[in-house]
Amino acid sequence: MKTLRNLSLLLVIIFLSACKDAQVEKNIIMYSNVWDEIVNKGNLDQINDTNFDSNITMISSPENIVGIEDFKAYYSNFITGFSDIEFTINEIFGQNDKIVKHWNFKGTHSGNFFGIPATGKTVDLSGATIAVMKDGKIAQEQDFMDNMLFMQQLGIVSNPENVSLIEGIYKSFAAGDVPNVLAAFDANILWNEAENFPYADKNPYIGPDAVLNGVFARVGGEWENFTLVDLKLHNMSNNYVLATGRYQGKYKKNGASINAQMSHLWQLKDGKAISFQQMVDTKHVNDAIKK
Repeated sequence: MKTLRNLSLLLVIIFLSACKDAQVEKNIIMYSNVWDEIVNKGNLDQINDTNFDSNITMISSPENIVGIEDFKAYYSNFITGFSDIEFTINEIFGQNDKIVKHWNFKGTHSGNFFGIPATGKTVDLSGATIAVMKDGKIAQEQDFMDNMLFMQQLGIVSNPENVSLIEGIYKSFAAGDVPNVLAAFDANILWNEAENFPYADKNPYIGPDAVLNGVFARVGGEWENFTLVDLKLHNMSNNYVLATGRYQGKYKKNGASINAQMSHLWQLKDGKAISFQQMVDTKHVNDAIKK
């Protein structure tokens, strides 16, 4: 009898476990389909009381988003703020009433996004979400992602590594390591010398070779000890870096020296300099050349 009771208990446990696993699988299928409809197909009406608990809660800071209407309004920013959306669930797991998904979101920022006007920039962001199910409906969500990277991709904040990259360019130039300088340039870098500067005659220089031959070679051939001093770098928004300082050097043809105030505005993308704009006291430089 004892053996039969143990066997019966084991069968009940197996049955309940199978039912639980079946419910988890059902939750995962429903959850995946709903978010595919919402994000990839832009069907915000899927955020309703059939798929979501009436008190659906988005765990967020500074305060949670609660209720179907507020939850729907929150996600409408993604649907109206981005085009060319590709939302992929890379992996998804479930246990009891919880679901964890690892996802990737791609899109073009072509509309208003939480008050941020369209930038035209593309984003490619991965993250994870923990969801809680209740009676077959989505009851709670909490996203985990790199918000700083998101803002950088939108161009709202700059990559903190930009200053180091520009600093490396100046250090390489000071050491005479021109190949290393050119290696930091994008293949289509757009380079402009200040108007009325001696080397502005061929603006804009496009590509590293154009900068090398049109600017660097002429500076090296016409100036002695051409250096930048009092250099300061300033990280700015939209992946711009402003460099300020002074040019010093001696013009070889007449021995005239310069000590001219200058600034450089760089823009970077994907770890490369994509544009350069020089500002300088052109009168001071041109007066030295004409002596």
